[in-house]
Amino acid sequence: MRLFVVISLMLRLRPSQGQFPRLCATREALLRKECCPPWDGDGSACGASSGRGFCRDVEVSDLPDGPQYPFSGLDDRERWPLVFYNRTCECVGNFMGFNCADCKFGYFGLNCNERRESVRRNILHLSRAQKIRLVSYLNLAKHTVSQDYVVATGTYREMQNGSNPMFADASVYDVFVWIHYYVSRNALLGGPGNVWTDVDFAHWAPAFLPWHRLYLLHWEHEIRKLTGDMSFTIPYWDWRDARGCDVCTDELMGDRSPQDPSLLSPGSVFSSWKVLCSQAEDYNNRGVLCDAREEGPLRRNPGNHNRNVVERLPTTAEVEFTLGLTNYDTGAMDRTANMSFRNTLEGFGDPRTGLGNSSRMGMHAAIHVYMNGSMSSVQGSANDPIFLLHHAFVDCIYEQWLRRYRPTPSQYPESNAPIGHNSEYHMVPFLPLQRNRDYFISSKDLGYEYSNLLDASQRLAESMRPILDEMQDVWPWLLLAALCGGILAMATAAVIVTVKRGWRNLFTLPETQPLIFTHNSEESKHPNYQTAM
Repeated sequence: MRLFVVISLMLRLRPSQGQFPRLCATREALLRKECCPPWDGDGSACGASSGRGFCRDVEVSDLPDGPQYPFSGLDDRERWPLVFYNRTCECVGNFMGFNCADCKFGYFGLNCNERRESVRRNILHLSRAQKIRLVSYLNLAKHTVSQDYVVATGTYREMQNGSNPMFADASVYDVFVWIHYYVSRNALLGGPGNVWTDVDFAHWAPAFLPWHRLYLLHWEHEIRKLTGDMSFTIPYWDWRDARGCDVCTDELMGDRSPQDPSLLSPGSVFSSWKVLCSQAEDYNNRGVLCDAREEGPLRRNPGNHNRNVVERLPTTAEVEFTLGLTNYDTGAMDRTANMSFRNTLEGFGDPRTGLGNSSRMGMHAAIHVYMNGSMSSVQGSANDPIFLLHHAFVDCIYEQWLRRYRPTPSQYPESNAPIGHNSEYHMVPFLPLQRNRDYFISSKDLGYEYSNLLDASQRLAESMRPILDEMQDVWPWLLLAALCGGILAMATAAVIVTVKRGWRNLFTLPETQPLIFTHNSEESKHPNYQTAM
């Protein structure tokens, strides 16, 4: 039965969210600099004939960036996505997607008019069936080649300005590994070893939290489409005050291998996973991009890290201190920012003082270092599925801050942030295009909630859900057991009655004549003197 389910899931390949749609990775599309694929529903570009969207010129902001990246015209991610495309689909209403085939986050239905709020739950509170489903979905995504997306293996210059496309296939899961690598890679300035390391379009600056929020939403959306399970949500790992990696079990993200502590247990499906885009130093030395080839097994060695960099896992007190910082970002809006909520949550501000450029990493960064393996490399960290659980909790803390201070989108920095992080900058490398400030809003506006942020009555209902789910999974077996038990009880009773009757007949002599009563004798009320059982 399970094999049938897995095969069925593998056949449900639909359009998805991500980077470089296959239809836009052709020589013709690159030379035309246009990514406006047709919607299958009517065959028109961006579903224009059905009013879903239109092919429009891309508009980018000219507001100045910070001084951290002093170049111009050298990196494909600058003024995204103009190096590759200057025309893309602009969807209307609740439609979304590179060809406007999908619904905005939080909307469902053929016409995207059904509003629904999903709940992300603590992974340790999931039912056994939910845990099995999560691991199965992850493994399915890892071993299913994306039918809609490819990943770039060369720069636009290496592609000879589009006349020689350089793209590769990747699994649904690995498309997102590549996205995280591509947004955080060093800038290639030309030739071996000639790179600029002080640049990252999704880290070390204001867009860190909005970018990863969009990343998780796209990934969640992708899994729903792949599996057909529209109720799926990413669970979170609440690592506050944890004494170790309590999600590192074979039931969840994989235990430690007894043969090699840096590898995963053979009892975990993740032990067979291969990583990609994890050798940043090698790419820099050769002056090339990751080519999306497998680079060895997934590695993890939680707790055996450099204690001079990370003392321990973050505490509840440190999370509360971070949430108490009222300014989203400050100063140069990079790793030096003082009393910055973003910088402290990201891990470069001290979670006890709020001072930036801390000698020790905390909060978000501490978890990456603590894992001491694939997670400890910024560019390759998404190879480990713990990445998703970790960032879901980081997003949960971000959501608490948004609800506490209720900032308006206009309070997000408009200019002078490091390149890629101004409010109007299109997030690299997403298609459809999304701006940073669009995700400086509550999760409720995006169609999802966190179980630990629900009110008391809702939390009670959520706490009962795993129990109800377990009962739903086992009730047919309980019913069968009850029926079998009833049949057995009836059979046992019948045997006992039969045996007792046999013993009675054996020891009771037959009467040769009826009992004689005198006239003075009281007549018995019973037909005989048989002992009642």
